[in-house]
Amino acid sequence: MKISKKIEQAQKENKIWWSFEYFPPRTAQGLQNLLDRIERMRALGPEFVDITWNAGGRTSDLTSELVKTCQKIIGVETCMHLTCTNMPREKVDMALREAKQHGCRNILALRGDPPLGKDEWEAVEGGFVHGIDLVRHIRKEYGDYFGIAVAGFPQHVRLPPDEFEFELKCLKDKIDVGVDFIMTQMFYDVDIFIDWVKAVRAYGITIPIVPGINPLQTWNGFMKSTALARTTIPQALLDMLEPHKSNDEKVREIGTKVVADMCRKIMAADIGIRGFHFYTMNLEKATRMLLEELQLVPRVETIKPMPWRQSLTPTRRNETIRPIFWANRTKSYLSRTENWDEYPNGRFGDSRSPAYGELDGYGIWINKTKEEAYKLWDHPTTYDEVAALFATFCRGKLAALPWSDSPPSPETTVIADKLAKLNELGFFTINSQPAVNGARSDDRRFGWGPSNGYVYQKAYLEFFVSPELLAMLLPYIERDPNITYHVINKTGDLRTNTHSEGPNAVTWGVFPGKEIVQPTIVEAISFMAWKDEAYELGRQWARLYEPDSPTRKLISDIMDSHFLMNVVHNDFQSEDAIFEPFFKAGGQLAASKATNSTVNGH
Repeated sequence: MKISKKIEQAQKENKIWWSFEYFPPRTAQGLQNLLDRIERMRALGPEFVDITWNAGGRTSDLTSELVKTCQKIIGVETCMHLTCTNMPREKVDMALREAKQHGCRNILALRGDPPLGKDEWEAVEGGFVHGIDLVRHIRKEYGDYFGIAVAGFPQHVRLPPDEFEFELKCLKDKIDVGVDFIMTQMFYDVDIFIDWVKAVRAYGITIPIVPGINPLQTWNGFMKSTALARTTIPQALLDMLEPHKSNDEKVREIGTKVVADMCRKIMAADIGIRGFHFYTMNLEKATRMLLEELQLVPRVETIKPMPWRQSLTPTRRNETIRPIFWANRTKSYLSRTENWDEYPNGRFGDSRSPAYGELDGYGIWINKTKEEAYKLWDHPTTYDEVAALFATFCRGKLAALPWSDSPPSPETTVIADKLAKLNELGFFTINSQPAVNGARSDDRRFGWGPSNGYVYQKAYLEFFVSPELLAMLLPYIERDPNITYHVINKTGDLRTNTHSEGPNAVTWGVFPGKEIVQPTIVEAISFMAWKDEAYELGRQWARLYEPDSPTRKLISDIMDSHFLMNVVHNDFQSEDAIFEPFFKAGGQLAASKATNSTVNGH
C-alpha cells in the first residue's frame, strides 16, 4: 500500500500516526540483530518503516535485503531510499526492479551527498543530475506504481529571501512531476519548522508533509548529528542537556520530554500535521520512551503469541529451550542480552549491534569548510608541524581535529601532557581514555550512568604511527603481558597479539539494581570496520588543500604509509603503565636519528 494512501486514511480518521527509519548495519550479525529489532518494534505500531541507501549504493544489497524482509517476512509497509550519487541508470533500474519484486511501493528519491572520497557532487555517465530527474524516471518507467517522497529542509526558511525562493521553486518543480509527500530533515527548533511549513503551503504545495523527528539517544550522538546536519539547537535545550552530558539515561529522559513537547506543539499549530517520522538510529529505547511520553502506545509488555519467540540472531537461531525462570519475563530475558548497546558512550560498540555502522547511513565527511579548516589547522608542511597540531589539540588549545569535531573530553585532562608528548614523538593519537579504578558515577570528570554507581575503565590509546616507529614500539609492547593491541594498514592487513575473537570491555559500570553495564569494547571486527572511516577522514583532510600543495602531499603520504593502531592496558589499577612503551620507543627513535645525524655530519 502506498504511504500517501495511509496518510490520507489517517487524516480522515483524525488519527495520530508515526513511522521509523533504519539504516543498513555494517556487519552480518548487526543485520540479523536489526531485523530482530525491527520485528520487535513493529509492536509499537508504525505505519511504515524507511530504509536508507548509502551514497553510490555501497550497501545497496543490504538495503534491498532489508526491504525484502520487512515487506515479506516482518510484514510492515516499507519505503526505500534511492539516490542519484554514483548511480548509473542501469543500477537505478535494478534497484527499482528489486523493490517492486519485494512488494515495496514507496521510494524516497534523493540526489544524495557526494560519494566517499569526493569533495563535490557530480553526476556519473548515464546517471541523473538532480532529484527531479530521478522522480521523472520513476514515473516514466513505473507510472503510478510507486508512491514517491522527496526531502524537505525546514532550515531553508532562514535563508536570505532570494535563496529561499529558489529552494521553494526547486521543491515545487519536483512536486509537479509526481511527488506524493515530503519527509523533512530533523530539527529541534519547532518555530523554524512551523514557519517553513506555512511558507511551503503559501507557495502552493499541498501534499502531505511528514516532520523528521530525531529522539535524543546520547549527548555525544546528539551533538555530532546536529553538527553534521548543521541543525539549529535552541539555547534552552543545550542548557537543559549539558549538565547531564555524561549520563546517557538522564539525557534520554530530558530529551524525551523536550521532543515530546515539540510533537505536541506541531499538532497544536493548526498546520494539518498528525504524523511523525522517527530517526531511530537503529536503537529502540529512546523511540519507545518518546511514544510512551506522548501516550501513543500502552506502557505494557509487548504481547506475543508465545511466551517467547525464536530470535533471528545466529547465536539463537536454533534455540528451542529457555530457563523456566523467565517464563513470565520474556522482555527481561531479551533485554539482558539485546538492549545493553543502548549505552553507546564510546567510539567502539559491539559489531553485533544493529546500531553499529555509520552515524546516519549517509556517509563520512569532515564537518568543516575549507576556510574553517585553514583557520584551525593552517597549512602544515613538515612532519613536526603535523605532530604539533595533534599535541596542541591534546593540551586543549585546539578546538577540533579531522577525527574529532569537539575538544578533548574532561577525562582526557588527566593525561593531556602525556598525550601531547606521545604526539610530539610521532604517535598521532585520535582517541584515548585514562585508566579509572572505581570513580563514582556522579564524578564530574569520569562519571556516567545512573546515580550511586561506580565506573571503571582500562587505559586506551588509538593512533597513526609510521612503519619505522611501529617497528621500535612493538618489542616494548609485547614485553608487557597486560597490553593487547590491534594494528592495521590502509589495505586492511591486521596484526594483533590477542588470542580471543570476542570483545574486550574497556569501560564498565556497576549500578544499584542493575547487572554490570559494559558500554565500550574493543574487538577486531569493529576495528577493521572503523579503519575505513579513520583513513577516509585523513584523506578528506588532505583534499581540503590544493592538489599540488606541500600540505596535501604531506598529509596524503601520512595516510598512505602509516598504520592505525589501538592499544589497551588491561590492568586498570596501573594508571601510567600504558605510556611506558611509547616513551621508550620514542626515545629510541630520537637516539637513532641523533646517531645518524652525527655519522652523516662526521
